[in-house]
Amino acid sequence: MKNVFKKESVATYLKADSRLTKTLGARDLLSLGIGAVIGTGIFILPGHEAALHAGPAVTVAFLIAAIVSGFVGMAYAEFSSAMPVAGSAYSFGAVIYGEIIGWILGWALILEYFLTVSAEAVGFASYFNNNILGAFGVHMPKFLAAGPLEGGVINISATLIVLLIAFIILQGASLSKKVENVAVLIKVAIIILFIIVGAFYINTKNYVPFYPKQFHTEPFGMGGISTATATVFFAFVGFDALAANSAETINPKKDVVRGVLGTVVVAVILYVGFSFVLTGVVNYKELNVDDPAAYALKVVHLDTWNKLITIGALVGIFTSLLTMFFGGSRLVYALGRDGLLPEKMGEVDEKFSVPRNAVLLAMVVQAFFAGLVPLTELTSLINAGTLLAFVFISFGIIPLRRRKDIPNDGFKMPWYPVLPIFAGLASIYFLFMLPTISKISVGLWITIGIIVYFVYGLKHSKLQNKSH
Repeated sequence: MKNVFKKESVATYLKADSRLTKTLGARDLLSLGIGAVIGTGIFILPGHEAALHAGPAVTVAFLIAAIVSGFVGMAYAEFSSAMPVAGSAYSFGAVIYGEIIGWILGWALILEYFLTVSAEAVGFASYFNNNILGAFGVHMPKFLAAGPLEGGVINISATLIVLLIAFIILQGASLSKKVENVAVLIKVAIIILFIIVGAFYINTKNYVPFYPKQFHTEPFGMGGISTATATVFFAFVGFDALAANSAETINPKKDVVRGVLGTVVVAVILYVGFSFVLTGVVNYKELNVDDPAAYALKVVHLDTWNKLITIGALVGIFTSLLTMFFGGSRLVYALGRDGLLPEKMGEVDEKFSVPRNAVLLAMVVQAFFAGLVPLTELTSLINAGTLLAFVFISFGIIPLRRRKDIPNDGFKMPWYPVLPIFAGLASIYFLFMLPTISKISVGLWITIGIIVYFVYGLKHSKLQNKSH
C-alpha cells in the first residue's frame, strides 16, 4: 500500500510551472476576479433565488455570501503568497494535507469549473436568443434552443460560445487578458447604469414582506436565506480561479490579495445594489426567469435600456466564461502535470505557452453539458465542490503557518487563528444548507474520483513514484 497522504513539495510545483509565462499584475487579477464573480451570478441568480428561497431578502443572502467568501479569499491569498503555483486548492491541498486530499479537492473543483462554464454558456444563450435574435425578429427553433431534457435537441448558442472561448484561450494568456480588461469595464458600467435607472422605478410595496413567511424554515427561521446564500456561492468560485493564476502572476505575494479583496468590495456593492433594485422594480414572485434584469426593464417599458442591459449581460457572462474556462483548464493541466490524470494533459504548447490538451478536454466536456443540460439543473449541481474547497483552504491556514519549510514574507490572513476557523465553520454550515440534489451529486462525483485515484492516479502519480 502506497502512502496516499504523502505530501508534495512546493519546489516540485514551482519547477514544473516555470514553463508558464508570468504576465499578470494586480490590475489584471482584479479584472479577472470581477470577470469571474460578476457573471451569471449577477445577471441570472438574483431572480431565481428571490422567487424560490428568499424574496427581496436575496440582497442579504448576497451580502453574507460575499463577506464569507472574502474571508476565504484571504486564506487563498495567503496560500498563493506562500506557494505561487498552478492548480490552486488542489495543489495547496496536496502540499498541506497530502496527495489524496489534494486530489479530492481538485476532482471536486473540476466538476465545479466545468459545470460553471456550461451554466454560464446556457445563461448567455438565454439572453442572446431572447433579446438579441428576438430584436431582429429571429426565433431560434425549439430543437436548436434547448437540450433533450427541455424537449429540444441541442442548445446551439450555448455550445458555440464555449467553442469561441476555447479558441481565445488557446491563443495564450495575453490575448485573454486584453479581452478581459476591456469587457470588465463595459460590464461594470452597465450594471451601475441598471442600478441608477432602475432606482427611479422602485415600488416600495414590492419590499413587503422583505423576507416572506413561506421561506422561514429551519434553522432559526433562516433556512430560506441560508439556502439562497449557499446557492449564490458558485459566483465566488472566482477566488479559486484567481489563485489558479498565481503561477502566472508577476508578484503573487502582494497582488493576489489585492485582486481578491478588490473583487470582494466590487462584488458586494454591485450584487447588493443590483438585487435590491431588481426586487424593488418587480415583485419577487415574477422573477423566476433566466434573464431577470432584461425582464424587469420590459415590465416597466424601458425597452432601450433593456437592450443595453442585454449587451451588459452578454459581455458580463462572456468574461466570466473566460476566467472560469481558464481556471478549469489550468486545474486539468496541474493534475496531468503530476501524473494523476494522463500525462498529455500536463503538456504545455511551446508557441503560446498554454496547456493545449487540457484546454481541448475542458472544451469538449463543457460544450457537451452546455448543449444538453438546462440551467437550473446545472446550478443546483455546482456549489458543493466550491464550499468543500473553501472548508479545506480556510482550515489549511493553521497547518500552513506551522510549516517551517514554507516561508512566507508576503500576505498573511489577519486575526489568526480566529478568522480561518470562522471561515471554515461558515463554509461547513452553508455546505449543509445546499439543496439535497447538490450534496448527493457531489457525493457520487467524489466517489467516482476516489475510484479513479486508486485505479489510475496512485499508479501513475509522480509523487508516489519518486525514489526515496
